[in-house]
Order: sequence, then C-alpha cells, then structure tokens
Amino acid sequence: MKILVLAWEFPPRIVGGIARHVAELYPEIAKQGHEIHLITVEFGQAPHYEVVDGVSIHRVRVGDSADFLHWVCNMNDSLGQHGGKLLLEEGPFDLIHAHDWLVSDAAIALKHTFKIPLVATIHATESGRHNGIYTDVQRYVHTKERQLVHNAWRVIVCTNYMRLEVERTLEAPWDKIDVVYNGIRPEKKQRNPDFDYWTFRRRFAADEEKITYYVGRMTYEKGVSVLLDAAPKVLQAIGQAVKFVLIGGGNTEYLKRQAWELGIWNQCYFTGFMSDADLDKFQTVADCAVFPSLYEPFGIVALESFAARVPVVVSDTGGLPEVVRHTKTGIVTWTNNPDSLAWGILEVLRHPGYAQWLVDNAYADLKHRFDWYKLALQTEAVYGRVLHERSQVVWL
Repeated sequence: MKILVLAWEFPPRIVGGIARHVAELYPEIAKQGHEIHLITVEFGQAPHYEVVDGVSIHRVRVGDSADFLHWVCNMNDSLGQHGGKLLLEEGPFDLIHAHDWLVSDAAIALKHTFKIPLVATIHATESGRHNGIYTDVQRYVHTKERQLVHNAWRVIVCTNYMRLEVERTLEAPWDKIDVVYNGIRPEKKQRNPDFDYWTFRRRFAADEEKITYYVGRMTYEKGVSVLLDAAPKVLQAIGQAVKFVLIGGGNTEYLKRQAWELGIWNQCYFTGFMSDADLDKFQTVADCAVFPSLYEPFGIVALESFAARVPVVVSDTGGLPEVVRHTKTGIVTWTNNPDSLAWGILEVLRHPGYAQWLVDNAYADLKHRFDWYKLALQTEAVYGRVLHERSQVVWL
C-alpha cells in the first residue's frame, strides 16, 4: 500500500498533539510493509527531504502571509503542488490521509484530481474548542472541517466522545467514523537516574513540599484557572506544603494575576516553556499531574504522565474519562468544579500507597490500550476497508 499523508505540523515543528501522533503512528504502519510519503511544512534547519523511521518526509516552503488564514491558504498551495508532483512522479498511490482542517484544501483537490480515496483524521473541532460557533473565523474553520469530513471516504477520530461530536457538529454519518486511540511509546519516558535528584527538585519546591503540576498550552479550554481556584482548598486541607508548578508557554499574565488575587502566589511557579529533557527529569520529582480541561478530545498529556509514572487527576470532559479510568488508572473529577478537582488532588497527595497503585495500573494500561503497534493495525484495517470499497466502484 502506498499512502500520501498531509500534516501541517511534524517534528521538529510541534504545536499540539498532531505532530506527536503523526510522528509515532506512521513508522509503525511503515513496519507493516507500506510506503509512506508525508508532506509537511519546513521548519528551522530541518531538511526538506529525509527518511525517518521508514517514512519519507517532504517539507515544503510556505510563502509570506499577512495573517494565519492567509498562511493556511499559502500552505495548502505548497502542499498541493508538491503532492501533485509526488503523485505524478512516484505514483500510483492508493490513499491520501489528511490530518485536520488546515490541510483540507490540498487534500480535497488531490483527491478529485487523481481520483484517490481520502481518509481524514479529525483531532478536534472548532465547535468543541469554543463550545459553539460565534465568529466569522470560527465559521470559516467549521466550514472547512465539514468539507473535509464530507469528502473523506472514512473519518478517524481518537475517542468515542469525538465520534459523537463529529457526527453531531460536522454531520458525518455514524457508520463513516472509526475510533482509533492515540498512543505513546512508554520507553521515551524511562526514568534517567543520571542527575542530581534533590538539586533539580529544589529548583521548583522545598524539600517538604509536594509537587502538583500542569503541563500544556495556557489556553482557556485547558482549565488552568480551575486548578488555581482549587489550589487554596488543597492548601487549606494539608497546609502550605504543596507547590503548584504550571509548565507551558503562552499568555500567562491573567493566570498570574489570578494566583496573586487568590493569595497563593508563593505556592505557584510558572516555568514557561520547558524542554523535553527537563520535563522528563521534572516528572521524576513530581507527585501529582493535573489536567483540568474544559475541552479535551483525547488527552495525550495523560498518557505521557502514565508513561512517566506520575499519578493523574483529570476532569471528566471529552475523551479524558476514556483515557483515564476513574479510581483504576487515575482520578476523574467534575469539569469546571474546583471543589471536585481539589478532592481528586487530595486523594493522590494524602494516600501515596493508593497513588502508587494507580500509577502501576496506568502503566500497564499503556500496553493494553495505547500501544502504537496495535493502533497501527487498527489504522491499517481502515485503509484496507477503503481500498476494498474503492475497488468495487467506478469513479467517474
């Protein structure tokens, strides 16, 4: 099978979860004997062409743009031109696989020009991110999502929650949608003993303080403000011996102001961006990971905490309750409810034996439900179905 993949982010360009998803899924598919060509956007000093883990990576230049939507249009022009050249020179290809609306124009044009079936993965929806569609930009993105879903032969989503959301908001037929979870390579989070544990830990907290952390984008839908509202309740219950470490770039001024107004500034540490190397060390010294999202299609950060062997507390929004099994592999709390979130954090911090039991279960669950080899086989089965159905029809 020969597959052309379009993805707007791919390492070293990492914006959200799509880059990690694409970078870890396709090497496993390539191992099954399939030929994968992935077209993405140039970034930094990364080569314009290279083969990574059996996947041919093509990075294209995007012209200067006046704003984000203009950049998306220019990107699709570049992806489409390079994709057309590849299909002509390296063809025939069996499938095109597009990841999210940003590459939809190029994917749809290539589909119709070359009469190759299109598979689309919808990682999130604009309606879900904003709890509705309210602005012209949101309407534009929503329209692009619907066009991609309409033109796709099959649609892949990461959770059963997302299957319901795509059916409802993008009007995709239920039987056109397949659920394939995200995965992780647990070995990437193996503990590294070769660093000074206590010296490193003291960069973030005093020896007697428990470390509770959030890592991710500092955006509204991630619910960081809910964690800050829960913090005084945690501190009141067990004293001042907890440090809340907030890891991630973006606009944090309103969150810092909230921490100050709540009187917990001294118990909070906003680190800004943290390198993967430091994050791996940090998770070794942390006591509790908290992801209080208001909207979360899946929650790869929860898997990363599973792999790092840190107990997890999450909200019950979106796909998080599918990823984290309540009282089995983590604690699931009520969305946008600081009291519930504080209770979940206290369950972990007050009961270290129970927390360790959750960690052990969560780590075992990675192999059972979130192994990329198994997920690649599920994706391959979707491809096989599409190719079989394609062989039964005449494309006029």
